Amino acid sequence: MGQHTLMHAFFGERSLTKVAGVFPARAQAEQAARRLTQASGFQRQQVELLAPQDGDWTRADVLARKMEPEDRGIWSTVIRAHVLSGVIGFLLGAALCLLMWLAGQPGVRASPGLALLAMVGFGTTFGLLAGGLLSMRPDHGRVIALVRQYLRQGRWAVVAHPDTPEQVARAERTLQDGSERVVRTL
Repeated sequence: MGQHTLMHAFFGERSLTKVAGVFPARAQAEQAARRLTQASGFQRQQVELLAPQDGDWTRADVLARKMEPEDRGIWSTVIRAHVLSGVIGFLLGAALCLLMWLAGQPGVRASPGLALLAMVGFGTTFGLLAGGLLSMRPDHGRVIALVRQYLRQGRWAVVAHPDTPEQVARAERTLQDGSERVVRTL
């Protein structure tokens, strides 16, 4: 199972990575968007052009929609990340209890049911907390804040929503040409 496949087990969005290029003028941003769709094989819905006014706090909904267009996928990520992380935590708690029982740990040997309940409970809790952290996508928040900052300075941005690792690399290469800066999520 590859890393890309493993990540899709936790995340419900098709595009796990956002790649954004910042440009000083509209013409350069439009040209980069055209290069992505014409030469780099992106579908039109995978590329968003952001204008300076999109960085205004009164247009936060526009910026959010362009940076995170997969509403359904985000909710799927929240559910998947919590369920999968909770199950992994449960299993790790049970495995730890079994290992401690096999090792002869006196507290676990004296009350195996209570020990199992406690370790499974803590494991599940920590798994759910990890799922919450994964679903918050702190890497996306950083990129969105940087793009907003540049937009508020009068710059333009092009955001690509690649579906594969190959598209991520193509988006980075394409947006490097003529941009002031390229930022991306994990």
